[in-house]
Amino acid sequence: MADARATFIFDGDCGICRTWVNYWRQLTGDAVVYRSYQEAAGEFAAIPADAFRHAVQLIEPGGEVLSGAAATFKLLSYAPGRGTSWWLYRHAPGFEPASELAYRVLSQRRGLLTWLTHALWGRKLEPERYDLVAWLFLRGLGLVYLAAFLSLAAQIRGLVGAQGILPLGEYLDAAHQGWGTDAYWRLPTLFWLDASDAALIAGAWLGVALAGLLTLGILQRVALVGLFALYLSFVYAGQIFMTYQWDMLLVEAGFLAIFLTGGSRIVVWLYRLLLFRFLFLAGLVKLASGDPTWQQLTALDYHFFTQPLPSPLAYYAAQLPHWLLSAGTAAALVIELVAVALIFLPRRPRMLAAALVIGFQVLIMLTGSYNWFNLLTILLCLFLLDDQVLRRFMGADFAAAIVALAPRPGRVAPVLAALVAVIVVPIGVNLVYSSLTGRNIPLAGAMTEALAPLLIVNPYGLFATTTTTRPVLILEGSADNRTWREYVLPFLPGPVDRAPKWNIPYQPRLDWQLWFAGYSAPGQQRWLERLMQRLLEGSPHVVALFRETPGGARPPKYIRAQLYDYRFAPAGSAAWWERRLDGAVLPALTLEDFRRTAPLGVR
Repeated sequence: MADARATFIFDGDCGICRTWVNYWRQLTGDAVVYRSYQEAAGEFAAIPADAFRHAVQLIEPGGEVLSGAAATFKLLSYAPGRGTSWWLYRHAPGFEPASELAYRVLSQRRGLLTWLTHALWGRKLEPERYDLVAWLFLRGLGLVYLAAFLSLAAQIRGLVGAQGILPLGEYLDAAHQGWGTDAYWRLPTLFWLDASDAALIAGAWLGVALAGLLTLGILQRVALVGLFALYLSFVYAGQIFMTYQWDMLLVEAGFLAIFLTGGSRIVVWLYRLLLFRFLFLAGLVKLASGDPTWQQLTALDYHFFTQPLPSPLAYYAAQLPHWLLSAGTAAALVIELVAVALIFLPRRPRMLAAALVIGFQVLIMLTGSYNWFNLLTILLCLFLLDDQVLRRFMGADFAAAIVALAPRPGRVAPVLAALVAVIVVPIGVNLVYSSLTGRNIPLAGAMTEALAPLLIVNPYGLFATTTTTRPVLILEGSADNRTWREYVLPFLPGPVDRAPKWNIPYQPRLDWQLWFAGYSAPGQQRWLERLMQRLLEGSPHVVALFRETPGGARPPKYIRAQLYDYRFAPAGSAAWWERRLDGAVLPALTLEDFRRTAPLGVR
């Protein structure tokens, strides 16, 4: 052969063949010569003429001839980063015969091949690019980080400051006494260096500044490394107030984003795996829990009024007929357990998965307030799309400008992304496997345990059970132990005539923690006693976490905790809620009562 490149020969009279050849030509560039057998067959006398009519042929520079599925997969190995299918063809048991069978079936039914191509990839077949996806995701991630750190800046001193509910300094001292130097790995936080209020506030505002840089596209990789380290630090500093799944999801998504800036397609797949694991585990725990509300499809009959922070629309959603709520419950399970499989299929099924998940998240946002959690989940759905989709909404000129500035993966970025994949993929698979079987994969299980403190791969499982009642713990203060007034939080239900509120994207952490406290025995929520003590002391940062307090700025002499059973008031009522007193959780206590007992410490 005069040309030292591989030559790919196809049927030039076949329309769908030309479509795929044009696609492959864009992938391989000048590395392969493409010719139709109608004009090139005579030059390759060693190949029977009938072979050209039945299968594509790939003639290697050394003279080796491959045909059918083997020729197609070998052809793709000439495209950068596309050698996986050729490796599977040669090494994966059963892959070769299955591929060749599929090739024979489709080559003999080209109408079916055309239909499948349009159904799975669309009528315009072009190489998938993710420059616009990465650009949009990073700016959205910057805004999520911004909301998260602004929320912390407003609350952190009241939660874990020196005069807060669970002082960070006490917590770290206790951890060091109990674990010694192991505490630094078990609790990887920068606040080991300084746990003062000034450090907490400085950390929160530094996070705000770095989130701003990321949103503006300035020093992105530096900003992402700083944001990951800072938010991980706050997760451990925040103790019980930062143990939520959205905190873990933000840490994990932020970690992968560090490597997204290199432009490697591997990271795109790692995000798809993250989204699959997050959604699939959410559905799996619902079935595995044995909760009758999921098994009988009645979860939504209770969810709207029992969820932590309902929105105003939740009141009206709760009035919907049972059959519609039952259908909604079934739809949630189908999306989380079935539709997620579409994530691993070609672009059009992936687009359908994105539409279903985004619609699901929007409905959650309309009826409940989960800070930036649903926004982050929607952002992850961007990795189910590609630039061809986004270009329609962003405009050709604007999209072209973004693509022109996008990084091109050199030699380092794919290697780093591959190293990350070698770590996070086995751990992610192990987490799914252990959820299904209750056992660990030996080596992957050891990796999971070793790297668990970094939160770069996490177990998930939202709403495994649905509560059918809503106990709400209400703190009350009094100056004389006779007349009692409530402490009212900004978002948690309190006065029955107050409408539910949206707080997206703000995260009110004390509101959430008191929602959990309503379902727990007093001894299981020892932080609650510290909260009550701080309120009796009049700690300004703790008092600031409430919307209304008894006596205004003056702390009460007595405080108690009462438990009420809440539910939405019937349609047409003057109030939004109706409630019934269930009894006292903690009796009337004074500051002296707390001072006479041994210090609670940080639990």
